[in-house]
Order: sequence, then C-alpha cells, then structure tokens
Amino acid sequence: MASDILAGSARTDAEISGLDALEIAGREKGPSRLRRLWSATWPKLAALAMAIAIWQVVVWSGWKEPWALPGPTVVFDDLGHYLVSASLWEGLATTARRAVVGFAAAVAVGLLLGLGVARVKVLRAALGSMITALQTMPSIAWFPLAILLFQLSEQAIFFVVVLGAAPSVANGVIHGVDYVPPLLVRAGRNLGARGLGLYRYVIAPAALPAIVAGLKQGWAFAWRSLMAGELLVVIATRTSIGAQLTYARELSEAPRLMAIMIVILVVGLLVDTAFGAADKAIRRRWGVLDQAGN
Repeated sequence: MASDILAGSARTDAEISGLDALEIAGREKGPSRLRRLWSATWPKLAALAMAIAIWQVVVWSGWKEPWALPGPTVVFDDLGHYLVSASLWEGLATTARRAVVGFAAAVAVGLLLGLGVARVKVLRAALGSMITALQTMPSIAWFPLAILLFQLSEQAIFFVVVLGAAPSVANGVIHGVDYVPPLLVRAGRNLGARGLGLYRYVIAPAALPAIVAGLKQGWAFAWRSLMAGELLVVIATRTSIGAQLTYARELSEAPRLMAIMIVILVVGLLVDTAFGAADKAIRRRWGVLDQAGN
C-alpha cells in the first residue's frame, strides 16, 4: 500500500515537473526582445506610412491649394527647423507645466471625490449622476464661464483643465471600488484592516486597474482641455504650443501649423505609451499577462 502511494506521488511529481519543464521550454523558445519590439513597432510604422501616402495623394489631387494644404515633404522640412528652434521648447515647457499642474490637481480632486462617492451613500445619491454629466460636458463649454471669472489668465486655463479631467478620474475610482469583491473586504477586516488601512492594503490594490484606466481617460480630457484653452486664452507675454498654433493660423503658415499639430500628436502618443507601460506592469503583477508573449 505504501509503495503504491509512493509510486503515485512519484508519477505526480514527474507530471508536474514535465509541465513546468514544458512551460520553461516555451519561455526559452519565445521571441527575443528585439523581435518583440519589432512586432510592436512595425504596425505603427505601416499605419504612419499609409497615412503619409494618403496625405500625399490628396495633395497631388489638387483638392486644396498648396498654401492651404502643403505636402508631407514641405511640412516635415518645416518640422525639422521647428524642432531645433527655441520657440518650440519654450512653448513646450509652458504647456507641459500647465498640463502637469492641472492634471495633478484634477487627480487629487478626482480621487477624493471618487472615494467619497464610492463609500458614502448620501454622496452617491447626490453626486453620482452629476459626475457623469460633468464628464460628458464638452470642455470648451466651460471657457465662457472661466473667462468671465478669471479673464484671459492662467487661472482660466487651470479651471477648465481641472473640470475637464477630474470627473473621469472620479468615475474610474468609483467603478474600481464598486467592483472590489466583497469577499476581499471581509477578509481584510478579519485580518485587522480598518479605516485607512483597509483602503491602503485591500481596496486600493484591488481597484487599481480601474483607477489607472480613469487616470488615462482623465489625462486625455486634460490634454484636450488644455489645447482648447491655449487656443482661446492667448497670453502675449507667455508662449505655448496652443498659442503658436493660433499664431500660425492667423499668419496662414500652413507648414508650421501642421508641424505643431504633429508635435501635439507625438506628445499624446508618448503619454499614452507611459500609461500603457503602467497598465502592463499592473497586469503582470496581477498574473493576467502572458509572460511568454510579452
């Protein structure tokens, strides 16, 4: 009897070892980091090449005059000069500072508001639907009020950026907390987690994926609000990316206008890449990311 048990245990250990060996072998035979990088990059390069080709075909069709719609060669040549100019980096510094300060304030407001609404029934009844209504409201609609309150100033831009981003962050927190399994909360309480400790060690980690999604969406709203604000609220003593875009439009400098638009697009792509890396790290920590394929 004992020998049968030992034999069965040996077979089980052999099977487990075999499965582990198979998984390890699969990982070892997985694609190299360079190949994974190329696999992630070539579709983006192909899409970019296709977009440039369509752009060039539209220019060749004569749909618009070259002064209104310049070709890719002219725009990228101007973009090269723009990238080495001091005006770009001065404007980018101003825009980045506004974006960071406004988004940080929106995150603080959104996190506090989201936690309050998620855990306090009275606040949920009073503000739950209002947060969604604020999120769906176009940011541009806030500018008449912002200019009325703060005139053409930094405060007007800050006001709209916060109002544009905070509801998305709050909704991410609310949805994240709502989908935390009650079993985890009860287990945390049984282990002694109370008050802030319960939020820190149980609720926040469980709600983190939804919170990150809310932060990503909040950044998108903040960036859109900021660009709209810099187009409408031009401060003559302080250059910015949006102000330079306005000047290029007023002076009918189409190549420079499109070069600035490319810069704005690239900044958005870089931030989206950062959020994507954060999301991948969270999924890897949660064990829902295939290690062999990523």
